[in-house]
Amino acid sequence: MSSRPAPPPPLRPLSVAELDLDAPDGNVLSFRPAPGGPPLVGGGDVYALVRLRGRPAATVTGTVPEGQDPAEVLTALARERLAAAGTGSDAARLAARSRSAPEGAPPRTSVIVATRERPGSLARALDSLLAQDHPDHELIVVDNAPRTTDTRDLVTKEYAGRVRYVREDTPGLAGAHNTGAAAADGDVLAFTDDDVIADPHWLTALTEPFTADPGLGCATGLILPARLATPAQILLEAHGGFAKGFAPRLYDPAEPPADEPLFPFTAGSFGSGANMAFRAGALRKAGGFDPATGTGTPAKGGDDLYAFVAVLTAGFRLRYTPEALVWHHHRETWQDLRNQAYGYGAGLTAYLTATLVRSPRLLPALLARLPRGLAHARAMTASRGQTPGGVPGEHGTHHPWPRGLSRRERRGMLYGPIGYLAARTRGGTR
Repeated sequence: MSSRPAPPPPLRPLSVAELDLDAPDGNVLSFRPAPGGPPLVGGGDVYALVRLRGRPAATVTGTVPEGQDPAEVLTALARERLAAAGTGSDAARLAARSRSAPEGAPPRTSVIVATRERPGSLARALDSLLAQDHPDHELIVVDNAPRTTDTRDLVTKEYAGRVRYVREDTPGLAGAHNTGAAAADGDVLAFTDDDVIADPHWLTALTEPFTADPGLGCATGLILPARLATPAQILLEAHGGFAKGFAPRLYDPAEPPADEPLFPFTAGSFGSGANMAFRAGALRKAGGFDPATGTGTPAKGGDDLYAFVAVLTAGFRLRYTPEALVWHHHRETWQDLRNQAYGYGAGLTAYLTATLVRSPRLLPALLARLPRGLAHARAMTASRGQTPGGVPGEHGTHHPWPRGLSRRERRGMLYGPIGYLAARTRGGTR
């Protein structure tokens, strides 16, 4: 039997757009391509973020017949979707709130972007971060184990005086984040990736909750696809992507959520590393990121998941805030997706191993939840069936998840503890 991986399924590309309405059944305020995207034309499939007076509320997918106005087609679908949610939905309540009455002035914030040899995508991300409406923030780029001077040249020449450059020679995303945190002066430390475009209100929305809640240790936000042009991008988004929905949520260790019996070890439900912020004191109390985790280490991932659990188990709350939006450029190729599937599996068990090694006091709780946690992870990596009428961004919709990718994730799960321990052996902890 050949070991050659199955080819990607033939999937039609989707355009990505933004549609803003003044109410769930209201008028169109704007309709435009996603940031940096090509103009929208009729005769194809479109995936659209629906906003209500600027606030993210839902996503819809539709086919626009040749010659028809994409805005009209997507508006009709959006009104149907919001109506099905009901007038008392989270989306409607968010639309009723006024952005002119914030919870409080956002705190001084340091935005940290770790990168390695991707100056083109980094420049696109920095341009969006320099356009933030947050009143008091700094930008720090951490150049992780660089092989060339391209990143340093970009930051020190093209963004001189606007972005700080920091170098970290030890490979690993978590270690780079720790280096950026040590160089930062913000009361809140926000982290994003070099392959995103941040919504202009992203940083304000992500950090305002820290002012309103002194016990808040971490905030995460909404991550949507910037492109859905290749089968790899479409499959990733169709089976969850990075989005965690449009309902705000508070995770409090003093009041564990009834619908998550594995809390706090279901860290994947809290958010993702491309869109997260920590109160600086809370992150320090939690011990920072574990440098034996993350991309660039043998563990391959799990750095963000470890930090979420560390902050929660230190007694702080975590808030998911969908108004804090970034657009993520998913990897484009089939091999990228195969690597990602393996890395996700490895990162999951690597972070669990890191939690056990660094916080032995959590061992009883972790062991009590581990069988159900592994069963949950296995179910999430199982082959998903089709659900008619679904849209990308929801698990199990539109396109079956290839069994080969499920197997890759499971192999990664088996490898994760080995990779984490190898990273520690190689000096991954500092």
